[in-house]
Amino acid sequence: MHAIPRRRFLALAAGAYRAAEPGYRYEFPRDHFEHPDFRTEWWYYTGNLRDPRGRPFGFELVFFRQAVERPAPSGSVWRPPDLYLAHLALTDIAGQRFIAHKRLNRPGPGVAGASFEQRRVWNGNWSAAWQEPAQILTAIAPEFRFRFTATPIKQPYVHGLNGVSQKAGGAGKASHYVSFTRLAVEGDLSYEDSRFPVEGLAWMDHEWFTHQLESEQAGWDWFSIQLEDGRDLMLFQLRRKDGSIDPYSAGSVIFTDGRGRHLRREQFTLEPLRLWTSPKTGTRYPVEWRISVPGERLDLRAAAAVDGQELADAGAAGINYWEGAVRYEGSARGAGYLEMTGYDKPVNLG
Repeated sequence: MHAIPRRRFLALAAGAYRAAEPGYRYEFPRDHFEHPDFRTEWWYYTGNLRDPRGRPFGFELVFFRQAVERPAPSGSVWRPPDLYLAHLALTDIAGQRFIAHKRLNRPGPGVAGASFEQRRVWNGNWSAAWQEPAQILTAIAPEFRFRFTATPIKQPYVHGLNGVSQKAGGAGKASHYVSFTRLAVEGDLSYEDSRFPVEGLAWMDHEWFTHQLESEQAGWDWFSIQLEDGRDLMLFQLRRKDGSIDPYSAGSVIFTDGRGRHLRREQFTLEPLRLWTSPKTGTRYPVEWRISVPGERLDLRAAAAVDGQELADAGAAGINYWEGAVRYEGSARGAGYLEMTGYDKPVNLG
């Protein structure tokens, strides 16, 4: 496998961004890091952990890179072509508590960034550093801090078809989307004046693209599903402003040996069951769902571990969204994460 060489990244024409197109040749570990010739990029870590007594926690550590100017301005290091946003959250499931933080930085003199040479992605003292095969996740917040070692159980999986995850009709209206769908996590969590070991499973998404949502698309619902039988599923549906589901919604099932299968829109259904209203924003989110994947003989019920896992005014352009730990019951059991956007207003990533 071979990705586009680094020298190509440095030779872009003024104002140019690349589009995610079929036939992209992935190269790892290079493609786990920055792609500055694409407009938007993110690295998502989410997971479900337990302490030695079985107390459950969810965590989220997310890094975003958003291009704001091409070509790169000259002069001050404080006028770079990219901005870096990061989100950090801890869900105390037993205590029914959700704690979230965000930060926005320019790269400056090493304040934030993503670097293949350094093998890390970071924003201040939040970081994902690669010490292959493991990834070391570190974050410090006023209420908690952690240091986790996340070791892949399965190889990285490329979602979509022919190297792209299509989001709308037309060339380039897509993303390059890679996941570590099952990471074994162990480490230390400091919380409520105590430091204790935790372990469990995490999921890592890395997506890079230039095309934003279409004008008729309002937002999305995204599920990561880690089943006790060893299967993992990623499902997303794009919601249109008229209330319909976009036909470019899709998913993947990844088997215990790391092989996977693409799922088309008609091969699964996502049905909202119960709504929760945010006291902060007044936004109503479905926090329980029925999920059906007939080809996998799956009929699941997803329920939020804590209803109030909303990140209010967390994203670019004041995006409010819900992302948190969920449990799955039904024809199989498991855990994972759910993300819901565009319930208060249509998402604008530009």
